[in-house]
Amino acid sequence: MRSRSNSGVRLDGYARLVQQTILCYQNPVTGLLSASHDQKDAWVRDNIYSILAVWGLGMAYRKNADRDEDKAKAYELEQNVVKLMRGLLHCMMRQVDKVEKFKHTQSTKDSLHAKYNTATCSTVVGDDQWGHLQVDATSLFLLFLAQMTASGLRIIFTLDEVAFIQNLVFYIEAAYKVADYGMWERGDKTNQGIPELNASSVGMAKAALEAIDELDLFGAHGGRKSVIHVLPDEVEHCQSILFSMLPRASTSKEIDAGLLSIISFPAFAVEDVNLVNVTKNEIISKLQGRYGCCRFLRDGYKTPREDPHRLHYDPAELKLFENIECEWPVFWTYLIIDGIFNGDAVQVQEYREALEGILIRGKDGIHLVPELYAIPPDKVDEEYKNPHTVDRIPLGKLPHLWGQSLYILSSLLAEGFLAPGEIDPLNRRFSTSVKPDVVVQVAVLAENSHIKRLFRQHGVNVQSIADVHPIRVQPGRILSHIYAKLGRNKNMKLSGRPYRHIGVLGTSKLYVIRNQIFTFTPQFTDQHHFYLALDNEMIVEMLRIELAYLCTCWRMTGRPTLTFPVTHTMLTNDGSDIHPAVLSTIRKLEDGYFGGASS
Repeated sequence: MRSRSNSGVRLDGYARLVQQTILCYQNPVTGLLSASHDQKDAWVRDNIYSILAVWGLGMAYRKNADRDEDKAKAYELEQNVVKLMRGLLHCMMRQVDKVEKFKHTQSTKDSLHAKYNTATCSTVVGDDQWGHLQVDATSLFLLFLAQMTASGLRIIFTLDEVAFIQNLVFYIEAAYKVADYGMWERGDKTNQGIPELNASSVGMAKAALEAIDELDLFGAHGGRKSVIHVLPDEVEHCQSILFSMLPRASTSKEIDAGLLSIISFPAFAVEDVNLVNVTKNEIISKLQGRYGCCRFLRDGYKTPREDPHRLHYDPAELKLFENIECEWPVFWTYLIIDGIFNGDAVQVQEYREALEGILIRGKDGIHLVPELYAIPPDKVDEEYKNPHTVDRIPLGKLPHLWGQSLYILSSLLAEGFLAPGEIDPLNRRFSTSVKPDVVVQVAVLAENSHIKRLFRQHGVNVQSIADVHPIRVQPGRILSHIYAKLGRNKNMKLSGRPYRHIGVLGTSKLYVIRNQIFTFTPQFTDQHHFYLALDNEMIVEMLRIELAYLCTCWRMTGRPTLTFPVTHTMLTNDGSDIHPAVLSTIRKLEDGYFGGASS
């Protein structure tokens, strides 16, 4: 019998820690994790974060296997992950009617629930008895469904499930304009049960949409029917709103430690490295204490001044919580992982040492991450006078599964059992890398041979729509109708995507539909939907604007190709020549006058 390597022995230690602190809470039937032995509900967000340590440990065993038993452990751990993800999937699929309604209403009463019964996957409170609308939780599920599928796990089994996931994409794609209750389920900082637009929700939705786009949910065993599609324009809307909000977290919260999950692992949703650094520095300078970070300023949760018997606060109550906010160790685990991804050894060492100093030693000496540290009731006045001087006491769940999982995951990364790319197979960590300049290709097409001849008389060679066969040219509204059919499923009574206009990002690429290549003209050229398309001066101005937008916002691989049709309405009144404004614009395109665009 071969002796175990030191790494194998150390992994066994982590396996025992995972079993005693996380998997012992997993339901053997549904796969869901209860929040604690006393609290049997399963929160969507907490379940996903809590299973990450199991996912990482499974990959570490597979990578460092000494013997067949290690491979068996890797398989078992990975199946625990699959079981949990499928448990969450079943919870959501039982609420398929809500997904269908929410796509049209974006109402808090039509949203997926935030927590479920661990043993039955059923709901535990009414639609209006909890802050259920948490776009970031649904987005986090889609993000890690994509990452785990890319890592080799098989989570989605049938085309019905694929259709449901496609509809979840439509559920979150409008996150940039949906006011929700956010990561902490309370909405507005005043805790009056008022939803608001949260940067953490918008950022997580952006990350999920980017991660799952063009992903085959059947992995290596799939085909075109199991691929998920995302409209790039919706991603860009999320990007622009997120950029305009940060470092502010929402209207009521000037900063929120939850933004660490947006600017770094797991979302990596912010592409501006300066904005990432500003947001991180704001969190550290304003929210960090001796035991972790508080969630946001004047957060009353579990403080001695909070009345635990009331769901909401009185309007003037927030002042009571100033300087006594509870501090959460989980945020130091984010900063450890952030340091690993950034290659900042000093940051990793600093926060690992700080975290080790506040862990609770449990039975047999195992390390437990408490939910939070609070001010003792008899020391409140002293803390008011001298912030961050009073020794705090651990409160809440022990272990806090979310924090425990990220602590184990960060340890596996820091000790070299995992590489950053293994928990980020879709390479989201490179979001802040410098991108090459975008060159927009403009395909000018004449509507008919007469217009083609008129161009030739001016020394401009263009093809007609008939010349580019077998590529088919269609107006953008047809693409809207095609997208409206995505995700339709009679078995689950899913209607697919609500009919909406497609932006210029969506119409600036080629599509293969039923073995035919299609290109779609932008909406601003469609006279059926945009009456100003009859104004040639307006058309050329819109073209300039859209070209500038494409140069700035294009993030997909390859060059964007904008198809610009020259129709009979772009001729002079007698139809004998091309309108001067249109002809001048196309000549400028030929000369590369619009920087980054060429015809």
